[in-house]
Amino acid sequence: MKRAHRKLALTLLLALALTAPALAQQNAAKPAEVKEGVALTVYNGNFAVVREVRKIDIRDGVVYFKDVAQQIDPTTVHFKSLTDPKAVLLEQNYQFDLVSPDKMLQKYLDKPIEVVVGGKDDKPTSYAGTLMSFDNAQLVLKEKDGKIVMIQRVNNVRDIRFSALPEGLLVQPTLVWQVRSDVGGQQMSEVSYQTGGVNWHAEYVLVLNGDDTAADLAGWVSVDNRSGKTYKDAQLKFIAGDVRKIVDNTYGLAGAVSSRGTRMLADNAAPAMVEQAFFEYHMYTLGRRSTVANNEVKQLELFPQASDVKVTKRFLMYPTEQFRWWGSVNMNKSMDVGDKLKAKIFVEFKNSKENQLGMPLPAGKVRAYKRDPVDGAMEFIGEERIDHTPRNETLSLNIGTAFDIIGERKQTAFDIDTNRRIMRETIEITVRNHKKEAIEVRVKENFFRSLTNKVTANSHPDPFKKLDASTASWDLPIPATEEDKPGTVVLTYTVEYTW
Repeated sequence: MKRAHRKLALTLLLALALTAPALAQQNAAKPAEVKEGVALTVYNGNFAVVREVRKIDIRDGVVYFKDVAQQIDPTTVHFKSLTDPKAVLLEQNYQFDLVSPDKMLQKYLDKPIEVVVGGKDDKPTSYAGTLMSFDNAQLVLKEKDGKIVMIQRVNNVRDIRFSALPEGLLVQPTLVWQVRSDVGGQQMSEVSYQTGGVNWHAEYVLVLNGDDTAADLAGWVSVDNRSGKTYKDAQLKFIAGDVRKIVDNTYGLAGAVSSRGTRMLADNAAPAMVEQAFFEYHMYTLGRRSTVANNEVKQLELFPQASDVKVTKRFLMYPTEQFRWWGSVNMNKSMDVGDKLKAKIFVEFKNSKENQLGMPLPAGKVRAYKRDPVDGAMEFIGEERIDHTPRNETLSLNIGTAFDIIGERKQTAFDIDTNRRIMRETIEITVRNHKKEAIEVRVKENFFRSLTNKVTANSHPDPFKKLDASTASWDLPIPATEEDKPGTVVLTYTVEYTW
């Protein structure tokens, strides 16, 4: 009995050993089904990477891969058969000689065609013969009896009839491949390539509150597609950063000049862009598929509106902004900066999580608005273009020039001793505030005459800030207007130059 039990146990163990691999294979997770589709990754440099999974026929070894972007760079094409990984692309031709009336005529020189002529109210007349030549004004045919007929084209030709589409002419750009595959037949394949004519940038809307201390900020991605192809139900990614690319305009067709615009409003059920670091750039991936039509500018939500973003409004008067150190001592006494100086308006905020933001902001245009307290209408107050901005950096937007802040700058003293190599200059800057509330104005000055300089006298009680070797600034509190008299502050300083 013991031997029988042992024999039965060994038999069961052997059966389990033999069936285990089969059971494991049956229970193994099936690979995900590969579906046809297109993905589009758009870069700031007016180009994109297109990736398509498409079923193609490789029965005879020749594949016509149609519906590619007109501005494709054929040298970037990568082909991979998902059905037959051993398939090899042996040869590729990019054919973009597209059908047009003149190309059809060019291909039919010295070949028979039929031309139907006649005015609007005339009975049609048909001519058949060999096309000898043509231009915009006329066609020259040689009829079967040898007679030569010159046919006027303008307001005369109704139809030109051809026997077939000439060889080599296509209705759309096409990649023609020679593929070697032992499997052959219908195969699911993955094709990727670069194309020009697709660009993107960010658009932001900033709405200030009543006292300019906080704002709402919304972000959008604007993608401009002029590549000559529509990307239907595409997976969309956007790369923000300065990606180096060698520009070569050899390939591709000219993009169309017309376009239309659409805005995809935020869907509460649809995820917005997912941001992630990618190499030394940032990638923004749309959480759903979307169609980007040819000759279309589409806008997609970048992030949900951020509310109550803390902002600071600043005024800057920069009289000597146009003057710089040019490498030699400037001894010219008179350096006119003009009368009636204006103060620039800046709106500043920090891109931080604590300030309701904290997402790397791609480059784009910020449009600022403010609501009219009377009727609630949102009015435009200025705009600024920002560069790619990481988290926790401060944005400073120059959105316009203040109406009620006026200033003057004049030279009150100037002396120079060339023997001792010393030059002194005294400047007086007057700032007037016509507003009903007190403000602070930052005055910025360039010491452009020499890199070696120091301020030896300063009328303002608070110390100035030396920003760099040639620049300093003063923050001047300016009182409000009283009894129609503007609040006024005069800043006087003396700077000594040596060389």
